[in-house]
Amino acid sequence: QVQLVESGGGLVQAGGSLRLSCVASGGTFSSYYMGWFRQAPGKEREFVAAINRSGSSTYHASSMKGRFTISRDNAKNTVYLQMNSLKPEDTAVYYCAARGGTRWVGSPSGYDYWGQGTQVTVSS
Repeated sequence: QVQLVESGGGLVQAGGSLRLSCVASGGTFSSYYMGWFRQAPGKEREFVAAINRSGSSTYHASSMKGRFTISRDNAKNTVYLQMNSLKPEDTAVYYCAARGGTRWVGSPSGYDYWGQGTQVTVSS
């Protein structure tokens, strides 16, 4: 059983930056694909980014590519999401998730473990 704990959310002005962290425990972190998702009020959970087990390959939603960057540190059991040039429409609860298996997926249903989420609010 893998436990995931996100941190780093908060209130930021448009154009600002935040770095989210997600620390994993209870499993072999390097054996999981990791992903970030977000969910705004009244909307479905949305794929943000994913990273393979070694960190050598990353995948970003097209709407966030160039602004958001996923990375991981397997020695620290941590995955990060660097968010730059934030916009009010980026306001959401951000979740990290872990997936076993041998390939990445962009669907929330493909992930086995979830954190509790961290709120990101971008003011205009």
